[in-house]
Amino acid sequence: MIDIQNLSYRYAGSKELVFDGFSLQLSENNIYGLLGKNGTGKSTLLYLLAGLLRPTQGSVAVDGMESGKRLPAMLEELFIVPEEFDLPAMTLDKYVSIMKPFYPRFSSEVLRSCLEDFELPTSLHLNALSMGQKKKVFMSFALAAGTRLLLMDEPTNGLDIPSKTQFRRVVANNMTEDRTLIISTHQVHDVESLLDHILILSRSGLLLNASVGDICESYGFEYRALGSPMDDVVYSEPSMQGNAVIARREAGSGETQLNLELLFNAVTAGKIQNINPQS
Repeated sequence: MIDIQNLSYRYAGSKELVFDGFSLQLSENNIYGLLGKNGTGKSTLLYLLAGLLRPTQGSVAVDGMESGKRLPAMLEELFIVPEEFDLPAMTLDKYVSIMKPFYPRFSSEVLRSCLEDFELPTSLHLNALSMGQKKKVFMSFALAAGTRLLLMDEPTNGLDIPSKTQFRRVVANNMTEDRTLIISTHQVHDVESLLDHILILSRSGLLLNASVGDICESYGFEYRALGSPMDDVVYSEPSMQGNAVIARREAGSGETQLNLELLFNAVTAGKIQNINPQS
């Protein structure tokens, strides 16, 4: 689906490389969480995948097509929701009539369903909406477009708490088996229940590339009272409940729920480098 080989990229006028010899392969039918501190290239990577930026060196391919060429066959299967955008001063019906011919599998029924889940009417004027409402409309259109690759940059920024719950429901209800979704975000608690796979970037490259299943098979995420045994703990942080910990798991132990913020802190601190599921 996505094949990045020996990617190097720098912005015009900058001496510093955002990526230097970066390689990555991603498959379909996954929801990827793309995480990293500010300046590690998360948004840049999405724009490279969309062909809005072109590599300085190396290659970025989507379904075997070089993304920078922005071939129609690729663009009809790709939609990007940037962190910041604006919508034209027109009705939603007019916007849909202009845009939907570019997406062969566009579904008016999916659009209606998404807007309903976001508690928005289907007949509205785009320039009369708040920023949060515009984001809901644009994400609804993105899902309705039916593309095989969907990229979202900080999708929950600007959404209130009820809307973040709606966002998770809308995405979960509209993922199909042939679709790949990459979510770049700092708001890890907003999306951690959606994710199948975690990618953590640093300025030096990829710190973690692992499925949620493999992570939770290798490590447990829990709270322990002060004074509890810590021999199996690989990372801990103080919390109101005592200590939030990541501990090595034994094969066959009970289920665990991912704490994405704790995992991110452990990985960026160098406490977890490789995920090796129990055999």
